Amino acid sequence: MARWTAAFSGLLSLFLKSVCPLCQRPADQTLCRDCQQQIRRCQRSPLTWRQDGLVLQVWGQYTGPLKRAIAAFKYDQQPQIAQPLGDWLAEAWLAEAPRFPASLAVVPIPLHPDKQRQRGYNQAELLARQFCQQTGLPLRSRGLLRQRSTEALHRLGSRDRAAQLAGAFGLGPDLRGSAPVPILLLDDIYTTGATVQAAAQVLRHHGYPVYGIAAIATSRPPWPALSSERRHR
Repeated sequence: MARWTAAFSGLLSLFLKSVCPLCQRPADQTLCRDCQQQIRRCQRSPLTWRQDGLVLQVWGQYTGPLKRAIAAFKYDQQPQIAQPLGDWLAEAWLAEAPRFPASLAVVPIPLHPDKQRQRGYNQAELLARQFCQQTGLPLRSRGLLRQRSTEALHRLGSRDRAAQLAGAFGLGPDLRGSAPVPILLLDDIYTTGATVQAAAQVLRHHGYPVYGIAAIATSRPPWPALSSERRHR
């Protein structure tokens, strides 16, 4: 009887164990250890640089296992993947936190309401929630609103990107009427920088200084590391 009980308990434990959303194997955490190790190999060095007046911190290169994880997160109804991705981004941020301003508020890049209804969630907001939970930075999830839908920007030239993004963002209710604080934007992927610049322009127009952008991945090649002196300019 004891053997049957032990066997049944083992089978029940296996049945109730969560499944990795990327490989469908049993997992003790959101992602199995093998998938975590594969994704971690995509981590970039250096993590932080400056471009177009903003500090950029990007955790990994948008390729291979990390690219597949982000695709599953965004398009396969796997919002739980925000947990490990947000944790890794926060881990990288905290490693350099003494070099960053302490008084930052985090604003995720918003989706257009139609796209968010279709997807069921804004992946940048889920990442930002996990990131803020680990870093302690305040989240302003509706700091920006997406007022106009845009097509995929990475296939467009700079003029077409600018035309697509003109008037795409507006100040959201989480920032209206509040004292301006430095803003850290957060998104899942950093590509051309056009979206970030359009969002930053709206925030600056309303008196909010924009410190930089944090993203889990980029398709851009690595830049030289940013020295501690240049981070505070």
